Amino acid sequence: MYTASDLRKGLKIKLDNDPYIITDFEFSKPGKGQALYRCRLRNMISGNAFDRTFRSNDKFEPAPLEERTMQFLYGQGDEYHFMDTKSYEQIVIRKEMLGDDVNFLIDNMEVSVLLYEERAIGVTMPNFVNLTVTQADPWAKGDTSGSDTKPVTVETGYVLQVPPFINEGDKLQIDTRTGQYVTRVKE
Repeated sequence: MYTASDLRKGLKIKLDNDPYIITDFEFSKPGKGQALYRCRLRNMISGNAFDRTFRSNDKFEPAPLEERTMQFLYGQGDEYHFMDTKSYEQIVIRKEMLGDDVNFLIDNMEVSVLLYEERAIGVTMPNFVNLTVTQADPWAKGDTSGSDTKPVTVETGYVLQVPPFINEGDKLQIDTRTGQYVTRVKE
């Protein structure tokens, strides 16, 4: 059990049967009375955020979160199937929970899945992935009238801006946090 004095930014607690993360924290001690702990909480399932004030005698349960390494197997419609690398147990995560990360998922990729009471609530991708370019317009040498980037499509269907020398079949390193091109990968 946590007490109010344990509250800090980044702490994960269970409140009203849901996991919450403290995104902002402020302590104040008025002249008289108990100390007050003002927190900004974000629901780790729905993403909703709100402010709440706690008193020094309030107690909290730690959120029973577990992080497991899982392997991406395949996507089918809006469902993405993952397998636990230790127990070989499979789970399904819906597209809306993955968000933009679906643009970087390739078969057999290992990701870290955050579970709350055996239910997936989040996925942490590797910072960089290597994807092959499946469609790129040719670059006209000496064409300086346009911009210094061009759009290409990678194997997952994601479209991004890259330098003009990138061709079809090239392997690119992409930052999954920003979705931007980092470098061309030599094979």
